[in-house]
Amino acid sequence: MKNLKVVILAAGQGTRMKSEVPKVLHKVLDKTMVGYVIEASEEAGAEEICLVVGHQSAMVKNTIKDMYDNISFAVQKEQLGTGHAVMQAGDFIKEGNILILCGDTPLITADTIGRLGDIHESSGNSVTVVSMIADDPTGYGRIIRENDAFCKIVEQKDANAEEQAVKEVNTGVYIFKAEALNAALKKLSNNNSQGEYYLTDTLEIIKQDGGKVGIMIADDEKEFMGVNSKLHLSQAIAAMRDRINTQLMTEGVTITDPANTYIGKDVKIGSDTIIYPGCMLEGKTEIGKSCIIGPNSRISSSHIDDCVTIQMSVLTDSKVKSFTTVGPFAYLRPNSSIGEHVRIGDFVEIKNSNIDDGTKVSHLTYVGDSDVGKCVNFGCGTVTVNYDGKTKNRCKIGDGAFIGCNSNLIAPVEIKERAYTAAGSTITKNVPEDSLAIARSRQENKEGWRKKVNK
Repeated sequence: MKNLKVVILAAGQGTRMKSEVPKVLHKVLDKTMVGYVIEASEEAGAEEICLVVGHQSAMVKNTIKDMYDNISFAVQKEQLGTGHAVMQAGDFIKEGNILILCGDTPLITADTIGRLGDIHESSGNSVTVVSMIADDPTGYGRIIRENDAFCKIVEQKDANAEEQAVKEVNTGVYIFKAEALNAALKKLSNNNSQGEYYLTDTLEIIKQDGGKVGIMIADDEKEFMGVNSKLHLSQAIAAMRDRINTQLMTEGVTITDPANTYIGKDVKIGSDTIIYPGCMLEGKTEIGKSCIIGPNSRISSSHIDDCVTIQMSVLTDSKVKSFTTVGPFAYLRPNSSIGEHVRIGDFVEIKNSNIDDGTKVSHLTYVGDSDVGKCVNFGCGTVTVNYDGKTKNRCKIGDGAFIGCNSNLIAPVEIKERAYTAAGSTITKNVPEDSLAIARSRQENKEGWRKKVNK
């Protein structure tokens, strides 16, 4: 849709959330509620987006600025209703098609926004409102029709008994021609039981002024579920989880227990990959084909190539190449890059390190700030000692090296190609290629010592 500008209402305090975090910043899976609304708007072709903020506006602004570009803000200092909120974006709504969305409806989709825009333009409407048929309309504004055409919207507290029986309700989503919206806002009154400026009243004003008011009935009422409490939040999480998992399964991903698997909207997974229960996949994670993930693994903003197995492990901002196994109980911290046919075993932690092809780090080992070559073998209990109290230093380990168990490599140090370190050694100097480094005291046995100390 051309000239689409979006106003997202995100000023509410959300008292029922019982939280110090602004309502729209609560997360559904790994993304804020308002983030979903922003992204749906962008995917639908929005040229500009304005957030109307109020409660804890600085926190909302800072969070959104860090995540999204080209978002403008308007501040609603007093909570005087939805109409008043839109008024605060006066400079933003001067021209174009103005779409009004709520920041606490994370399930809305770009497809629905696109369909609304098409109906609005093709029908020549001054404003088009999205309605839905609710089994229980309590709390919603009612859509009142006459001869099947729009008549007015009546809020719950202002509705009489006959109007309260109506099940077609307002979703809070509208698209206006800017001229009609601005003219209606100038005539808006707060003469109602709440003493607020209702945006809904602008539709009746536009109709009275000769404008055309259209209605689009929603296909899926879940898209317009407002999140006003932690219970609502859990329901939105479940709905988003089901939507994402269903899409992935149609694309060939096996999810053995969809109700117990949480995958973010931006995660990409190849066909024939199996995701076991308890997994949380977040951020910009990409997982290739024919992988095995799980159970109880958490992967955030990481790139996993084809045919990788990850068991009960945590990966953050890392890369893993094909035919590698990770876990169980491994931890790949940010900026770790793991090659092909590598074994990262149980209780192994990798941080800011490069592990080349064929290397084995099988158990109980810490590799931090290191560059490790091909086909290196780490014995159990190895530690790269990368911090001297002031600076982080790097270790370099050449191809084919063998690190004996319980070795401490004191960075900066280099273990060259095919070199060995003896078990229990603390290595402080470079080890030449094909050498064996031994850095431990010679064993001495004190015969009869036990009897002497126990006298």
